[in-house]
Amino acid sequence: MKALISAFYKTDILREFASRLSALSFEIYGSKGTAGFFNEHGISAENIAKLVGGDPILDHLVATISREVAAGILAKRNDEHMKQMEALGLPYLDLVYVDLYPLLEEIRNPKSTPESVIAKTDVGGILLLHGAAKGRRIVIGDPKDIPMVIEWLEKGRPNEAEFLDQLAAKAEFICSGYCLLSATYHGQGEYAGLLGKRVQECKYGENGYQSPAYLYADPLNSDDPLGLDKFQLMSGDELSYNNRCDLDRLLQIITHIAATFDVNYHQVPCIAVGVKHGNACGVGISFQSPFEALTKMVDGDPVALYGGLTIMNFDMTEALANLIALDGKGGKRLFDGIFAPSFDGAAVNALCRKAGKCRMAFNPALATLDRNSLDKAPIFRTVRGGFLKQPNYSFIFDMNADYLEKYGPDIDGLPEESDLLLAKAICDTSNSNTITIVRDGMLIGNGVGQGKRDRAAKFAWSIAAEYDHSTFGAVSASDSFFPFVDGPEALQKAGVKAIVTSSGSIKDKEVIDFCVKHDISLYMIPDKIGRGFYNH
Repeated sequence: MKALISAFYKTDILREFASRLSALSFEIYGSKGTAGFFNEHGISAENIAKLVGGDPILDHLVATISREVAAGILAKRNDEHMKQMEALGLPYLDLVYVDLYPLLEEIRNPKSTPESVIAKTDVGGILLLHGAAKGRRIVIGDPKDIPMVIEWLEKGRPNEAEFLDQLAAKAEFICSGYCLLSATYHGQGEYAGLLGKRVQECKYGENGYQSPAYLYADPLNSDDPLGLDKFQLMSGDELSYNNRCDLDRLLQIITHIAATFDVNYHQVPCIAVGVKHGNACGVGISFQSPFEALTKMVDGDPVALYGGLTIMNFDMTEALANLIALDGKGGKRLFDGIFAPSFDGAAVNALCRKAGKCRMAFNPALATLDRNSLDKAPIFRTVRGGFLKQPNYSFIFDMNADYLEKYGPDIDGLPEESDLLLAKAICDTSNSNTITIVRDGMLIGNGVGQGKRDRAAKFAWSIAAEYDHSTFGAVSASDSFFPFVDGPEALQKAGVKAIVTSSGSIKDKEVIDFCVKHDISLYMIPDKIGRGFYNH
């Protein structure tokens, strides 16, 4: 048996791989540098130059590309092909290992140029992987698969056809992602695509008849510590399709809140967020204690929160679990999902539901949220016949920004300022049109998804009134400008004392005059900079 190994990174893992292949009676061929690396460590390896007619040429642009190597990875084990290979003196290559030039790292390098990206674009490696996949060789394009392949070989190659199919599929996946990277970079936006590796099968999709449904992880964002695949289930059923949609929304909300306070105050409070159908129905923050943040979260819209999901940036302890598990009226508050940096065993026992209906998953990265925690990956949205692509939601309200225009009473440094920051972060991660009302670090009304802005204001006010939350002295955020004065009028009647919105309406002056007249602090951000439409 013969193996061809061409490695950009010469690591101890690679050396161990070659050693164990030798122990399995593999003859090893390597590109010049790789073969030299093995020989230096006492592992016999032949330079691939013996097959291709010489060392690399054209400043190493051509090293493994040749008819001889292609024959070695494409030949079939039949009499006709084997006779031709023997007549040509060519070996049948059973195994191919390639780690491609680090194209993604070069593209992400701030100092990269089109020339440097081209220089780091592998050609021979792609040909080897693609060819070995077609030839159904033992093909490896990911160093993480080395232990799996060695174990399979040492066990005598069980289920060989199926195993080789899996390796071939992954090699083709690696090639397709690599080529997509290059096309996207050089096409300057002309081309785009999605890649994903299946990491979980959901019972079904958004509805029971939408099956099968899967979660795919994006290999180009595998370093994101808050990726949904990084959450580890602690208790309960596997997360459903809808659970994962809600978790994605929870992450948008909590990271925007964390980033907002980090930017403005250089510290992040304890944050607890609850959602139902993706929109915040309970949010609490506290610079004093997790207990206070959780209390505010569960008291915001407690009925809507029933069967919802919650996330926090602090560990879930037994005391905190008892706080949110019991409704204070002798009943149990039921959640479908709870996400935290960690859970202790007693907390899990306090929160669990029959049949595993309360999913608890942990991710330590939740404990370190700050301005760098925002999702930076572009957003794709499928539409009939294709998809839309846009940058992610990244606007953070900065009280000290030059773009901000302030009217009415000054609330800088007052508690209302902190509430305004919170309201803006919640509003910007709720389905537009939205009016959000916050008081004392607590969401008390979120009027989401309305066709009219004054209706959204009245809706938010009605939610607060339903649970006897006082809106007097509260603050409010609007995800876009007010086209009429009726929105501020509704908020003024509710007792709101400060509003953050965007400017750009022909009625801006009327809105400003109304707020000044009624002693409402008005903060306006130019519409093109800070309009907060979300999932429009």
